[in-house]
Amino acid sequence: MAYNIIKRNTPEQNQFKTISDFKDCISRGGEVNFEWKGVQYWIIRYGKDNKITIYMPHNPDTEVAFNTSDDALEYMVGTDRLRDVITQVSVLDRTI
Repeated sequence: MAYNIIKRNTPEQNQFKTISDFKDCISRGGEVNFEWKGVQYWIIRYGKDNKITIYMPHNPDTEVAFNTSDDALEYMVGTDRLRDVITQVSVLDRTI
C-alpha cells in the first residue's frame, strides 16, 4: 500500500502576496487563521448561506458574516481595515 505525504505550507507560502491571492483563497472556500497586532482572527465559510465569516476565536460577539470577499476586506481588524493589512498579517494557517 502506497502513501502520499502532503507537506504543510511554509510560513512564507501561507502569506498573502496580494489582495487577489486572498480573494482567490476565499472564493475557493479557503479557511484562514491569522494574527494582527497580537490578536488572532479566523475566516471561514459558515452557515446555510455559505457566507464568509470573520471572528476572533472563542469570542462569538465578534462574528461578522459577509456575502463577498470584497465585503469581507472591509472588516476592521482592530483599528485597521483588512483590505489595508491583508498582505501584512501573520497567516498562522490556511487552506487553499
